Amino acid sequence: MSSAPGPAPDWDRGAGTGHDPGAGTGHDPDADWSLPGWTYTDADFFAAEMDAVIRPSWQIVCHVSDVARPGDFHTIDYLGESIVVVRGDDGKVRAFANVCRHRAMRLVAGLRGCARKIVCPYHAWTYETDGRLSGVPMRGDYPALRLEDNGLAPVDVDIWRGFVFVRLSGDGPSVATMMAPYDAEVAPYALDDVRTISPARLRERAVNWKNVGDNYSDNLHIPVAHDGLTRLFGKSYAIAAEPWVDRMSGELADAPSTNRWERFYQAHLPPAPHLPATNQRRWLYFKLWPNMAFDLYPDQIDFMQWLPLTPTTSVLREMAFALPDGRREMKLVRYANSRINRVVNAEDTFLIERVQAGMASRSYSVGPLAASEVCLRSFARKIRAAVPEARRHRAPPSGWNQRAPRNLR
Repeated sequence: MSSAPGPAPDWDRGAGTGHDPGAGTGHDPDADWSLPGWTYTDADFFAAEMDAVIRPSWQIVCHVSDVARPGDFHTIDYLGESIVVVRGDDGKVRAFANVCRHRAMRLVAGLRGCARKIVCPYHAWTYETDGRLSGVPMRGDYPALRLEDNGLAPVDVDIWRGFVFVRLSGDGPSVATMMAPYDAEVAPYALDDVRTISPARLRERAVNWKNVGDNYSDNLHIPVAHDGLTRLFGKSYAIAAEPWVDRMSGELADAPSTNRWERFYQAHLPPAPHLPATNQRRWLYFKLWPNMAFDLYPDQIDFMQWLPLTPTTSVLREMAFALPDGRREMKLVRYANSRINRVVNAEDTFLIERVQAGMASRSYSVGPLAASEVCLRSFARKIRAAVPEARRHRAPPSGWNQRAPRNLR
């Protein structure tokens, strides 16, 4: 006679103390459990993880070719901040808070543009592309003003294989260090040489940011919820987790799919001269800690990040890149690729919105993780390390974080 497994233990281990309950024992009692549901809805936890996880993390902005000329700029808005990446007259790529030092006016508008000088639309304070404040109308009317002390506030920049990343705070590893385990595998894709084929697109979703990332790295749902990917990959889908990056991959099956766009892609994908034979028919996915992903296809590269807005809403920021290729068949398979992944995205939206709703149920605390769910285990481990309250299987009393909830649009 078999018995049903009991519920997950409902303890409050080390909450708020920074204590690791597995220290000295070699065992983390939470290792086999997911993050608790309350961490996907709680305003106090959201504020804590924004400070401990998102602010110190790198966020992709654009490709260096998108800011090729002096004055070219790209922006990204998250956590209540607007950041502008701009190419200086000296050729250097820099990032600044998109905020005038006079009265906090937003300086540049839109996702991208070009400005040889950055002029505030409020009072015409003027900044150079290297951030220096160079012009102030009625300058003599400001007794405390020193131009050299009031340049644009700088933001950390990192460039990895041609892609520009920014970071609001912290001093963690570079993107190159994070991606080091897979550097050799990524190298043939010649990312430095790609160009934008689809500029940044924003799509809001009614889900906590972690739900998007959990789903991206979840291997067990592929054969259940994604018929198309299952037809394309068969049983070849594989996942792995390194300290800062998850890797997923699938090999295109030879058997023609019953779906016309999948079948077209299989039949007409042209050779990619820059890729080794092993990658000619491989779809390769990487999720970079904590909220970015990029998909390497033989035909193009897609980037996606899920930026938190509130405890229960996020915005997906998506871009696509490719090596210059004028072949007609390449253009057609890129279109087929978009049709295939449009369906996958709709399926994932269906899933994550319903998971988000379930996270609010009082019936749910934590869920058991399979041994094969290595990516979910890795992510949960890092979140618990960053915010120890994530070890509480039930939510602590409201206000534990002593921070007012914020809408981070």
